[in-house]
Amino acid sequence: MRQYELTVIFPLEEDQYQAGRAAVLADLAAQGAEIVKVDETGDRDLAYEIKKKRRGRYVLFTLKADPQKIANLDRAFKLNVKLLRYLFVKIEE
Repeated sequence: MRQYELTVIFPLEEDQYQAGRAAVLADLAAQGAEIVKVDETGDRDLAYEIKKKRRGRYVLFTLKADPQKIANLDRAFKLNVKLLRYLFVKIEE
């Protein structure tokens, strides 16, 4: 298993944020990813407008997962309308 950082930008509305976060955690659990740390970095201005939103709520997940499962997670997150953006980064050991 490799270690990754997953940064997700959620909408600011509390109900959309909670639903999106629950969906991300469910997808990670379904793919067998082990969540090491969750860091809520707060609300920030976006560099450009995404889905008619100017601000987003950033959450950084540190996780361990198999590389093949990351492709499945990427596919699932692309279909998730509750997320504004996401990015996986592999942490070099």
